[in-house]
This record gives sequence, structure tokens and C-alpha cells, in this order.
Amino acid sequence: MSDAGQEPDEGIRIHDRRRIDPETFEVREQATPAPAPEVDEAGAIEADLIDADAKVAELTDDLRRVHAEYANYRKRVERDREQARDVAIAGVLGDLLPLLDDVSRAREHGELEGAFKAVGDGLEATCSRLGLEALGAVGEPFDPAIHEALTSEERDGVDTPTVVAVYQPGYRHAGRVLRPARVAVAGA
Repeated sequence: MSDAGQEPDEGIRIHDRRRIDPETFEVREQATPAPAPEVDEAGAIEADLIDADAKVAELTDDLRRVHAEYANYRKRVERDREQARDVAIAGVLGDLLPLLDDVSRAREHGELEGAFKAVGDGLEATCSRLGLEALGAVGEPFDPAIHEALTSEERDGVDTPTVVAVYQPGYRHAGRVLRPARVAVAGA
């Protein structure tokens, strides 16, 4: 559009770049490109190779870095998955500890016979297969990390605190104490 006194808006420009003139069917003269600056061909090729080598080295370093990041990510995810599995198993085993105590007491009193013996043995075997370890045995050195001393007494001939009775066994799973062993301790 154009208003009076203003120049017309420029619309679509069309440039005819056909090699042959459609009216005269003559070959048109092509505009000659600007001459390339004179460069020693060997120097230009060498510069291109140096640039290409630098680019390859940069991309290789990037690839190595991304590969290392991915490997670390995979290891971290696997470790987190293993930890989540251990926490879930420890939760279930923690809930089963009272049942294991009942089975142990029934065995001590001779009440674990027949089918109940098979169930008790199966429960203990399954817990053991899942990584449950019993803690607390008579004669082992007292360790406050895995033992809870309920009573203490002095005995001759005992140099270090030692477990002399186990009131309730403790349990550990994957290096984590689920319940400390409740024991009686003797010392000098």
C-alpha cells in the first residue's frame, strides 16, 4: 500500500536466476564469484587437519565424560536399588522377629513337634536365606553395638566384659542391627 507522499511498501522481490533468458533463449552471462584468496594448498590442508584433529579430540573427551557419567549413574541406581531391597527385607524380617522368638521358645520347651516343627524350621531357614543373622552367644566378648546388657556381675578370671547369659537373641541383616541381643555380662 502506499499513501500520497510516501514511497510504496516493498513487497515480494523476484530475482530471475535462470541460465537461459526465456525471451531470447540465449545463455545469460553469470556473475563471476570473487576470487578466493590465494592460500598455499598444503598449508590449508594442514590447517584443516589440525582443526579436525582438535575437534575429534574434543568430541572424544566429551564422549568419554558422558560415558563415565552414565556408568556412575548406573552404579548409583543399582546401589540405590540394592539399598531399597535391603530396607524392604529388613522391614519384613523385623516384623517376623516375634514369630522367631515364639518358635525358639517352643523348641526350648519341647513343644515344637510334627508339622509345627517343619513350619518353624522352614521359617528359620527362609529368614536365614534372606540374610538374617542371629546375635548373642554365651562366652563371646560384650559389644555394646550388638548387645544390650540387662544385668552385670563380677567374676574372677574374666578380664574383659563377656556375655554369660542370653535372655533374648539379637538379629542383624545386611550389617544393620535389627534388634540387639539382650544379655547378662560378667567382668572383672
